[in-house]
Amino acid sequence: MTLRVRPISREEHLAFVAARPSASHMQVPSWGEVKPDWRAESLGWFEEGGGRPAGAGLVLLRPLPGLGRSLAYLPEGPLIDWHAPDLERWLEPLLGYLKGRGAFSVKTGPPVVVRRWSADAVKAAIADPAARRLRDVPATEEDPGAAELADRLRRMGWRQTDPGGEDGFAAGQPRYVFQVPLAGRTLDDLHRGLNQQWRRNVKKAEKAGVKVVQGGYDDLPAFYALYTETAERDRFVPRPLPYFQRMWTALTAEHPDRMRLYLAHHDGEVLAAATMLTVGTHVWYSYGASTVRRREVQPSNAIQWRMLSDAHALGASVYDLRGITDTLEDTDHLLGLLRFKVGTGGHAAEYLGEWDFPLNRLLHKALNLYMSRR
Repeated sequence: MTLRVRPISREEHLAFVAARPSASHMQVPSWGEVKPDWRAESLGWFEEGGGRPAGAGLVLLRPLPGLGRSLAYLPEGPLIDWHAPDLERWLEPLLGYLKGRGAFSVKTGPPVVVRRWSADAVKAAIADPAARRLRDVPATEEDPGAAELADRLRRMGWRQTDPGGEDGFAAGQPRYVFQVPLAGRTLDDLHRGLNQQWRRNVKKAEKAGVKVVQGGYDDLPAFYALYTETAERDRFVPRPLPYFQRMWTALTAEHPDRMRLYLAHHDGEVLAAATMLTVGTHVWYSYGASTVRRREVQPSNAIQWRMLSDAHALGASVYDLRGITDTLEDTDHLLGLLRFKVGTGGHAAEYLGEWDFPLNRLLHKALNLYMSRR
């Protein structure tokens, strides 16, 4: 039976997401409002005569000035049956619909985990001078179905985006992430899962009087001051403050717990801050910021432990610390961040990555050339 793709209402989209708790925060309607340079549409997949969508996704359309053509992007989506034996039945109507909307290229990110490495496996790899990249280290778990899916996408004409540059991060969404499983675990289990240094630092922060509190919209400038300091220290380009204000307004209007802001106070000063996103039973640590002042009171460990605890209290099944470097060399400036996340005792996960389908090969090639020179 064929499927057709058409726009759906915000209410239909949210109802579909609510029934599938593993949806990405980039696949809810409000995420389109965070990206004003893109046109956002909620799409549904329908069986013939079906009243309810069998699949759903948020597509972002970025127009090319003066050409009437757009790049179509479905970050960490869409929410379809990626392991279906008739995957063409799901993807071909999507391509047809987007071509009709003037898309010259479609980018998607299947939410499919390929491999996982336990915290112990990652720590051993970091300590091994012969290990240069996580992708070359034997995995603790592997999904053979993911490799079959990749082969099928290639046969259908999809092209895999480069898995990452020197720092291991992809140009779009992170392919390698670090996650802490929460389902079936007590808070004591999670605390015992922290490594010794983490447990020591959490206790040290508590003894020093670090107080972690939830903030609101008016606290975003305090977060941003620390965020820009972190950007300079860690060598990345910061997003502007209005981006976070827009994110807060859009996401919390859709659901009051969609976005939270946490701040770690000590002696009247904010030393660390972080944002947390929630969709269903998946919780993400989204953006983090800290100062080098009074690091000895361990505000970053305190804020992460509070967020982990709150995610557990919300009934989350996973706490996702998002992107990690796949590079294991001591010279990599992101290795410290990997060590920090590994201390939570979770696991590293590799997703299938992002894939492109060129609907207009000339424009697709021109865009890739432009992006490579930025």
